[in-house]
Amino acid sequence: MSHHREAVHTDQAPAALGPYSQAIVAGNMVFVSGQLGLDEKTGNFVEGGISEQTDKALKNMKAVLDAAGATFEDVTACTVFLKDMNDFAAMNEVYAKYFTGVAPSRAAIEVARLPKDGIVEISCIAVKG
Repeated sequence: MSHHREAVHTDQAPAALGPYSQAIVAGNMVFVSGQLGLDEKTGNFVEGGISEQTDKALKNMKAVLDAAGATFEDVTACTVFLKDMNDFAAMNEVYAKYFTGVAPSRAAIEVARLPKDGIVEISCIAVKG
Protein backbone atom coordinates (compact mmCIF):
# COMPACT_ATOMS: atom_id res chain seq x y z
CA MET A 1 0.00 0.00 0.00
CA SER A 2 1.62 3.26 -1.09
CA HIS A 3 0.92 6.61 0.46
CA HIS A 4 0.88 9.78 -1.61
CA ARG A 5 3.27 12.43 -0.31
CA GLU A 6 3.34 16.00 -1.55
CA ALA A 7 6.09 18.54 -0.86
CA VAL A 8 5.02 22.00 0.31
CA HIS A 9 6.92 25.10 -0.78
CA THR A 10 6.30 28.77 -0.08
CA ASP A 11 8.44 31.86 -0.65
CA GLN A 12 6.80 33.31 2.49
CA ALA A 13 9.14 31.21 4.65
CA PRO A 14 12.89 30.55 4.40
CA ALA A 15 13.92 28.03 1.76
CA ALA A 16 15.05 24.60 2.95
CA LEU A 17 18.75 24.63 3.89
CA GLY A 18 19.35 21.11 2.62
CA PRO A 19 17.79 18.00 1.08
CA TYR A 20 14.40 18.34 2.76
CA SER A 21 11.03 20.00 2.16
CA GLN A 22 9.52 22.86 4.14
CA ALA A 23 6.70 20.41 4.82
CA ILE A 24 5.23 17.17 3.56
CA VAL A 25 1.50 16.54 3.22
CA ALA A 26 0.53 12.88 3.51
CA GLY A 27 -3.22 12.36 3.44
CA ASN A 28 -4.67 14.90 5.88
CA MET A 29 -1.43 15.13 7.87
CA VAL A 30 1.12 17.93 7.52
CA PHE A 31 4.68 17.44 8.76
CA VAL A 32 6.39 20.84 9.02
CA SER A 33 10.18 20.91 9.11
CA GLY A 34 11.92 22.80 11.89
CA GLN A 35 11.56 26.53 11.50
CA LEU A 36 14.21 29.00 12.65
CA GLY A 37 13.90 32.72 13.27
CA LEU A 38 15.21 33.51 9.79
CA ASP A 39 14.04 36.29 7.52
CA GLU A 40 12.86 34.59 4.32
CA LYS A 41 14.24 37.40 2.12
CA THR A 42 17.75 37.81 3.57
CA GLY A 43 18.32 34.35 5.04
CA ASN A 44 19.61 36.05 8.21
CA PHE A 45 18.22 35.83 11.72
CA VAL A 46 15.83 38.59 12.74
CA GLU A 47 17.24 41.21 15.09
CA GLY A 48 16.82 40.56 18.81
CA GLY A 49 16.91 37.55 21.06
CA ILE A 50 14.78 34.57 21.96
CA SER A 51 11.43 36.41 21.84
CA GLU A 52 12.03 37.81 18.37
CA GLN A 53 13.44 34.56 16.97
CA THR A 54 10.56 32.53 18.45
CA ASP A 55 8.03 34.94 16.95
CA LYS A 56 9.67 34.74 13.52
CA ALA A 57 10.01 30.93 13.68
CA LEU A 58 6.26 30.70 14.37
CA LYS A 59 5.47 33.21 11.59
CA ASN A 60 7.53 31.02 9.25
CA MET A 61 5.61 27.97 10.49
CA LYS A 62 2.32 29.79 9.81
CA ALA A 63 3.42 30.51 6.22
CA VAL A 64 4.25 26.84 5.65
CA LEU A 65 0.99 25.70 7.27
CA ASP A 66 -0.91 28.20 5.08
CA ALA A 67 0.76 26.79 1.96
CA ALA A 68 -0.28 23.30 3.07
CA GLY A 69 -3.90 24.38 3.65
CA ALA A 70 -3.63 24.11 7.45
CA THR A 71 -3.75 26.46 10.45
CA PHE A 72 -2.37 26.59 13.98
CA GLU A 73 -5.72 25.12 15.13
CA ASP A 74 -4.84 21.98 13.14
CA VAL A 75 -1.47 21.53 14.89
CA THR A 76 -1.49 18.43 17.09
CA ALA A 77 2.18 18.26 18.14
CA CYS A 78 5.16 20.61 18.34
CA THR A 79 8.80 20.10 19.15
CA VAL A 80 10.79 23.09 20.40
CA PHE A 81 14.58 22.95 20.31
CA LEU A 82 16.32 25.55 22.48
CA LYS A 83 20.01 26.42 22.53
CA ASP A 84 19.55 27.42 26.19
CA MET A 85 16.77 26.11 28.45
CA ASN A 86 17.03 29.40 30.37
CA ASP A 87 15.16 30.87 27.36
CA PHE A 88 12.16 28.59 28.02
CA ALA A 89 9.94 31.17 29.79
CA ALA A 90 10.51 33.86 27.16
CA MET A 91 9.92 31.37 24.32
CA ASN A 92 6.78 30.09 26.04
CA GLU A 93 5.35 33.61 26.40
CA VAL A 94 5.57 34.17 22.63
CA TYR A 95 4.48 30.59 21.79
CA ALA A 96 1.30 31.01 23.89
CA LYS A 97 0.16 33.88 21.64
CA TYR A 98 0.03 31.52 18.65
CA PHE A 99 -1.72 28.58 20.31
CA THR A 100 -4.75 30.19 21.96
CA GLY A 101 -7.24 27.32 21.76
CA VAL A 102 -6.54 23.71 22.67
CA ALA A 103 -2.75 23.64 22.84
CA PRO A 104 -0.96 20.88 20.92
CA SER A 105 1.21 18.33 22.65
CA ARG A 106 4.79 19.52 22.91
CA ALA A 107 8.33 18.53 23.73
CA ALA A 108 10.96 21.16 24.56
CA ILE A 109 14.57 20.08 24.34
CA GLU A 110 17.86 21.87 24.99
CA VAL A 111 20.36 21.07 22.25
CA ALA A 112 24.09 21.63 21.80
CA ARG A 113 23.71 23.38 18.44
CA LEU A 114 21.11 24.36 15.85
CA PRO A 115 21.46 25.07 12.11
CA LYS A 116 23.13 28.42 11.39
CA ASP A 117 23.73 28.67 15.16
CA GLY A 118 20.12 29.61 15.81
CA ILE A 119 18.79 29.80 19.37
CA VAL A 120 15.34 28.25 18.76
CA GLU A 121 13.86 25.87 16.18
CA ILE A 122 10.25 24.66 16.13
CA SER A 123 8.69 21.83 14.12
CA CYS A 124 5.12 20.57 14.11
CA ILE A 125 2.63 18.02 12.88
CA ALA A 126 -0.85 19.14 11.89
CA VAL A 127 -3.98 17.16 10.99
CA LYS A 128 -6.20 19.00 8.52
CA GLY A 129 -9.94 18.96 8.70
